[in-house]
Amino acid sequence: MKDFFAKFKGYLTEVKGEAKRVSWPDKHELYDSTLVVIAFIFILAVTTLVCDKVIQLFIEIVHAGA
Repeated sequence: MKDFFAKFKGYLTEVKGEAKRVSWPDKHELYDSTLVVIAFIFILAVTTLVCDKVIQLFIEIVHAGA
């Protein structure tokens, strides 16, 4: 059991060391990235809506013809 805690402590020490080496984005980069993500989500939502409406229209046409 002591071996487990020693390994876990070593793991946390390594994680802390790696976190210090990370290049964190500045405020401007974070803002720009956020805008890109929001724009992509909006485009994906509109694309999904259009596809859904086209499929719905196709199903209504097929159903009306049956």
